[in-house]
Amino acid sequence: MVRTHRHLARRERQIMDIVYRQGQATAAEVLSALPDPPTYSAVRALLRILEDKGHLCHERRGARYVYRPTVAREQARRSALRQLVQTFFDGSPVDAAAALLDDARLSRNDAHRLTGLIDKAKKEGP
Repeated sequence: MVRTHRHLARRERQIMDIVYRQGQATAAEVLSALPDPPTYSAVRALLRILEDKGHLCHERRGARYVYRPTVAREQARRSALRQLVQTFFDGSPVDAAAALLDDARLSRNDAHRLTGLIDKAKKEGP
């Protein structure tokens, strides 16, 4: 089962974003990247919690633990997006896309890309 950010607290999501961005991170690296950081002990506790929830794993390198995600970022994104569409848009990707596009100011390139994706989806079918 792919885990999502759905059950993560704000700080946990921030930590996951840091670890995803860097690919792996120590507690000290996470601490230095967090906005308005808590104590080092609090960061270590949050990393353990994320590990217990199955989002992170670690390996020991000398005296340090290096944490990395258990699921590839793209896989986690897709799972989180599916959950968001299911929860807030009754499972309708069209309604989710429409909500995003209502307030979007698309560049010509972005509009062209979306048109291409829609054309591809039409050709491939359900």
